[in-house]
This record gives sequence, C-alpha cells and structure tokens, in this order.
Amino acid sequence: MNGLFLAALIGIFVGLRCLTPPAVVAWAALLHWIDLDASRLHFLASKPAVIILTLAAIGELIADKLPSSPNRTAPLGLSARIVLGMLCGACITIAGHQPSWAGAVLGLAGALAGGFGGFLARTRSVKALKCPDFVIAVLEDAVAIGGALFVVTRF
Repeated sequence: MNGLFLAALIGIFVGLRCLTPPAVVAWAALLHWIDLDASRLHFLASKPAVIILTLAAIGELIADKLPSSPNRTAPLGLSARIVLGMLCGACITIAGHQPSWAGAVLGLAGALAGGFGGFLARTRSVKALKCPDFVIAVLEDAVAIGGALFVVTRF
C-alpha cells in the first residue's frame, strides 16, 4: 500500500483518538514493524516513549467516556490532533521510504478530517441510534485502535 495514503489514513485515526495512534506507532517502531532508525523520529522506538504514550493512550480512552471531556474540535484538542497527526504521518512515510514532510502534511489533513468527521459521526450516531454516547465511543475506540494497527502492519 502507498505510504502517502497510509499517512493520511493514520491521521484520520489520530483525529478519532489523538494518543492511540502515536502509541501504536511507537510500539510498531519498538517491535521493528516499521523502521525509524535512520530518522530523527527514532526516539519513538525507545521504551520510555512507548511506556509514556501507552499510558497516555489508556488515559485518553478512559477520559473520553467522561461527560466532562472537552470537545475534540476545541482549540486544545484540535491542536493536539494536528501535531500528533503530523508526527504519525511523518513516521509512516519514513517507514515507506517517502518524504517525511509529505507524511506530515497528509497526517495533518487526515487528523482534521478525522477530528471533525468523527465528531459529526459520533453525535449523529448517538441521536440516530438513540443509544448512550458510551456505546459509540467504544466503537470509535475500536476503529482507532484497529485502524492504527492496520496501518503499521502494512510494511
């Protein structure tokens, strides 16, 4: 699969859960599923980075279900999605031997699409299905985790 497409795709998953795809990318680098060794992003393959990102992702998965969670399209949440989408996109294109800047741009675009699209899909699904937000949030978790795993296993 084309690394540029995968960079945009991982950005979409960052838009859904901003910390889960970076944790998956870090695990993939640590396990040598993707190769970041020759890049400035090789630090993601370190055990401290994997531990920190994994704990942060778990915290996000829990916090997202709380009624007090801020909207993902609020400035802080959207900013985090943009930065982390760019990071993940760059990692994916590096692993695919393509320019990191292209991956960063596509990761950013994907993160915006995933952030706004995910917000609309979640709110409309809750209303249309007349189910608790928690149910849709768990489905969204599964999409973000499964999607990120799909992307990092294409190499």
